[in-house]
Amino acid sequence: MARKAAFHSLGCKVNSYETDAMRQSLLAAGYEEVPFAPGADLYVINTCTVTNVADRKSRQMLHRAKEMNPDAVVVAAGCYVQDAEDSLRADPAVDIIVGNHEKGMLPEILDAYFSDLMQSKGIAVSRISNVREYDELHFVPDGEHTRAFLKIQDGCNQFCSYCMIPYVRGRVRSRRSNEILREAEKLVERGYREIVLTGIHISSYGLDFEYPGTNRQTPYASAAETNFRLLDIIREISEIDGIERIRLGSLEPGIITEEFVREIAKIHKVCPSFHLSMQSGCDGTLLRMRRKYSTVDFAEKCALLRKYYEMPAIMTDIIAGFPGETEEEFSETLRFVSEIRFSRTHIFKYSVRKGTAAAKMAGQVPEKVKQARSAKLIELDKKERVVYAESFLGKKVSVLFEERAVVSGKKAFKGYTREYVPFIFYTGRDLANEIIELVPDSVTSRGELVARNETCTQSVN
Repeated sequence: MARKAAFHSLGCKVNSYETDAMRQSLLAAGYEEVPFAPGADLYVINTCTVTNVADRKSRQMLHRAKEMNPDAVVVAAGCYVQDAEDSLRADPAVDIIVGNHEKGMLPEILDAYFSDLMQSKGIAVSRISNVREYDELHFVPDGEHTRAFLKIQDGCNQFCSYCMIPYVRGRVRSRRSNEILREAEKLVERGYREIVLTGIHISSYGLDFEYPGTNRQTPYASAAETNFRLLDIIREISEIDGIERIRLGSLEPGIITEEFVREIAKIHKVCPSFHLSMQSGCDGTLLRMRRKYSTVDFAEKCALLRKYYEMPAIMTDIIAGFPGETEEEFSETLRFVSEIRFSRTHIFKYSVRKGTAAAKMAGQVPEKVKQARSAKLIELDKKERVVYAESFLGKKVSVLFEERAVVSGKKAFKGYTREYVPFIFYTGRDLANEIIELVPDSVTSRGELVARNETCTQSVN
């Protein structure tokens, strides 16, 4: 009888991708997937350690799994494992510990564990800082959606003062182009039309490879400006028939040079939607964060994107209440965010993470202050989303539709424009995975474009 396996993923999109890859490998090995609920024989929790809260959630999920079935095997995998291996070795709720570099070996690790009559704790954790090879994980979704994530890279060399990622994910390691293209082709076979390139730090893709005509390698590359390796893989993916859209994951501002933007603008399949990590709109705060740019630099990058694209979506992340952030510094951030006119901003309250330089900094901001600052940024973001969406009213846009919905009691289909603006189309037709050009006639308070007139549609399939 097949063992029943349940899965739970915490944290980022990369973790979700890797959880799906582990799931697919276990199903191929004969396991049966069941819900993350009582009754499973095996629980696989892909953990996160980006904040102390993430650590706590990881521990809670591991203990919850053992409580649901004390006789089940509980697997702790991922980032929290890399940071808390010693405590997990002593945790009776955890049976197997799997590091980030070992996720692709999960079926073999389980085979070895189940063949051991002693049932001793299984440990498979590399010293991630010494790992130089990309851990080849393969995942091709089942075709139930229209957009697929494609991991091209792992690791980070930036060492920002608030972040544990370089310590638990290791240095930059890039996936070979033939493996990326093979997975992209399989995604097309499954019917996917939009590919999202993802990784821990995709701006550094390929900087660990040997460069043509030299014997030079840059395994510790800290900068990623005009990265031809990333441009090359984007070009190669764009040549695959069936891929209609290529969307880029989060980029470092440094990669946005005149040459990079000029070249990427020539690839029509690349969506005019760019997520540039900013974190703060105050130079003093950026310096304490160990970010490698100033607000002037960042504004110039946004101007470059707007030079080559008519109405590009520019998204970002902001951390509210970073250590030492004064009211004046926060006001600078609020003003800068307003001036840049982001299409979407993701706001996070600073969370202390033990082991980082920021955790030891003076001037830790009280929780109530962080909450108030976060609320102001969220309110600004709500307004800016609507303003950006309104700029498309009366203009024809291309929408990739994803799912049915009932909105205000009426049948509709939801999708996204190339700029990643959510779109609601009132229709009874089945538009799943279709790309339609249409003209929006209104915008919701959440920044969603709306179309009600079916006669103004044009299929671009």
